[in-house]
Amino acid sequence: MLSFWETHTYLSTDFLIVGGGISGLSTALRLKERRPNAQVTVLERGTLPNGASTKNAGFACFGSLTELLEDIDTIGPAETLALVERRYRGLQRLRARVGDAALDYQGNGGWELIGEWEEGALSRLEEVNESLSPLFQEPVFQVKTEARARLGFASEAVRHLIFNPYEGQLHPGQMMRALWQRAVEQGVTVLHGCDVRSWEEANAQVTVTAALTGHPEPVKFSAAQLAFCTNAFTPALLPELSLRPGRGQVLVTEPLGTLPFKGVFHFDKGYYYFRNFEGRVLFGGGRNLDFAGEETTAFEINERIYEDLLHKLRTVILPGHPVKIAQRWAGIMAFGEDKRPIVRRLGTRTVAGVRLGGMGVAIGSLIGDELADLLLA
Repeated sequence: MLSFWETHTYLSTDFLIVGGGISGLSTALRLKERRPNAQVTVLERGTLPNGASTKNAGFACFGSLTELLEDIDTIGPAETLALVERRYRGLQRLRARVGDAALDYQGNGGWELIGEWEEGALSRLEEVNESLSPLFQEPVFQVKTEARARLGFASEAVRHLIFNPYEGQLHPGQMMRALWQRAVEQGVTVLHGCDVRSWEEANAQVTVTAALTGHPEPVKFSAAQLAFCTNAFTPALLPELSLRPGRGQVLVTEPLGTLPFKGVFHFDKGYYYFRNFEGRVLFGGGRNLDFAGEETTAFEINERIYEDLLHKLRTVILPGHPVKIAQRWAGIMAFGEDKRPIVRRLGTRTVAGVRLGGMGVAIGSLIGDELADLLLA
C-alpha cells in the first residue's frame, strides 16, 4: 500500500512520460528546458531501461551506403535525406546535451564491408552522395578498399570498403547514466518498476494505471499531459499504431589486445555490425536470418543467429585469430513498413514517439525534442 506522503508526492504531475530510455529522458529534459517550473515524471518498467537504450552496440551512425540505397528505392531520395538529417541532428543534439566525455564518444568514422554480391552498390555511390549533399556539402561515402589488408578482414569475403567520416561510437551505459543524472539535476522525477497497463483521457486530465514492483494493487497516476516513449513495447498500450518488435542479438569477445581496426562497421545492408571497445570486438545482428523468430519482445538468445555471428566473427572479421566470447545478450527495437519514426498526437493531451527503426541512439534525442514541443504547442 502507498502512504499519504507517496500519494501526495508522486501520483500527480504536469507531464507524465512512459518509458525511461533515450527518447523518454530526452522528452523530459526538453520539457524542463522550456518549462523549468513544470513537474515532469518518467515511468520506467525496469530497474534499468528496457528495450535497446542500454543494450545496443553504441553506434553513432545514420545509415550505410547499402542501407540508404534501399531507403532511396523505398521512400525516395527526398524522404531519405529527411530521415538522415533527423538522425544526424539527433546525434548532434545528444552530444550537445550530454557532452562527448560523458558519452565516451569517439569520432573514428564508419565503414561498410562490401561483398561480391553488393559490388553494384558502388556504381550508385555518387547518387547517394548527391542526395546527401544539401546536408553535408561534401561527399559522405568514400571508397577505401586499399585499407582492407591493414584492417585484417578476409579478402575473399570483403571485396571493397566504404568509409564515412561523419560517424562515431559511444558507450550506451554511460550515455543513459548521464541522461538520467541530467534529468534528475533538472528536477525530473524518474520512477522505476512501473509497468503501465492502461491509460485514458477524461475530465481535462490523463490517467495512467501501472503495476508497481512490491505493491499488490495497481496505482493510478494523473497528469495534465502524457507522452509515450515505449518503442517496441508500444503495441500493448497503443495497438492502433503500426509497428512490430525486432530483436537484436549481440556478443562481445574477451580482450584480444591491440586490434587492427577501430570505428563502427556494417555489412549486408546494416544487418550485421561490429566495433572495437577496449581491445574487444562487439558484434551483433543477423536478424535477417530469422525475421519471424526475432519479431518478439522476449529477451532471449537465438542460437541459430548466435552461431552465425560466431562463424562470421572468426572467418570474416578476425580470420586466423582465436577468440573467446565474454558475454552475449539481446535488445529489442521497433520497425514498420519503412524506417521513418512515428511522432504523433493521439489525443488532446497525449502524444507518442515510437518506431525508431533500430536508430534510437541517433534519432532518440530529436524525437524527445519533437514530442516535448508537440505537447507544448
